[in-house]
Amino acid sequence: MGVDYYKLLQVDRNAKDEDLKKAYRRLAMKWHPDKNPNNKKEAEAKFKQISEAYDVLSDPQKRAVYDQYGEEGLNGVPPGAGGFPGGSDGGPTTFRFNPRSADDIFSEFFGFSSPFGGGMGDMGGRAGGSGFSRGGPFGEDIFAQFRSGAGEASGHMPRKGSAIEKTLHCSLEDLYKGTTKKMKISRDVNDATGRPTTVEEILTIEIKPGWKKGTKITFPEKGNVQRGVIPADLVFIIDEKPHSLFKRDGNDLVVTQKISLVEALTGYTVQLTTLDGRNLTIPINTVISPTYEEVVKGEGMPIPKEPSKRGNLRIKFNIKFPARLTSEQKSGLKRLLTSP
Repeated sequence: MGVDYYKLLQVDRNAKDEDLKKAYRRLAMKWHPDKNPNNKKEAEAKFKQISEAYDVLSDPQKRAVYDQYGEEGLNGVPPGAGGFPGGSDGGPTTFRFNPRSADDIFSEFFGFSSPFGGGMGDMGGRAGGSGFSRGGPFGEDIFAQFRSGAGEASGHMPRKGSAIEKTLHCSLEDLYKGTTKKMKISRDVNDATGRPTTVEEILTIEIKPGWKKGTKITFPEKGNVQRGVIPADLVFIIDEKPHSLFKRDGNDLVVTQKISLVEALTGYTVQLTTLDGRNLTIPINTVISPTYEEVVKGEGMPIPKEPSKRGNLRIKFNIKFPARLTSEQKSGLKRLLTSP
């Protein structure tokens, strides 16, 4: 199932809504980064995990999907659920972009923004209902800067939601030739009357030849629409699937050929099919040592900033030596290798 949200919140699987709220209130206050200045990195990670767990388990629809399919079901179409198969080339992949940042969840729950979030929540009538004194959970009067005569928020600029990042898996062939991928997303927006609704949209991503692992493609403000928050950017991050033959080294492609000792000493012809389907024949007429590397210029990966240029193909060799030799074979080799 991946992440155990029930374990993170320290509740059982039959926990009621009130149990979830109590658990989140206690753990969020314990692990808030502002409460842990000497252990901020761990606290931020814990705070994010706790918030994510509460966000899923407090939403009946998300909880039902999680209980049946686990964490993967929240990130894509669960097996057997219909729709497009995740990651296939036959249609768009579906992601449900409903996760919110830990700051957003904290702000909504307690009625004020996270101290490190740079924004604010809806303070109207919420301060007294959060379970904290006027001094706030961290000792300071964090409500003072938001108060106005009617108890409304005082007009600070809305903050932007934290970027939503998703991995986009690409084969080496995709990154060699370039391709188009379609991603189906579902997000919360407001309709013409201001009521929240869920819409689906297909995003088209043009993968350029030569793109590398870690390349980011950003779709501005494609996250959920929330009150007082600018929708988050949706960011796809390229990840490269392992290839059965080639390995990538920057703009170069590296391949290792297994050959016998006889082939290493007497010559060998490399036969390869390139990532775009061409057949290469590379004869090697020199003695091949274990450290020998044949370089074929211009047969590597495309260089994104210079599309007309490519890296190199580097061919390495794994020489298989005989496990043992007879006395006659040893004598014969000595005569051959020591003769002028």
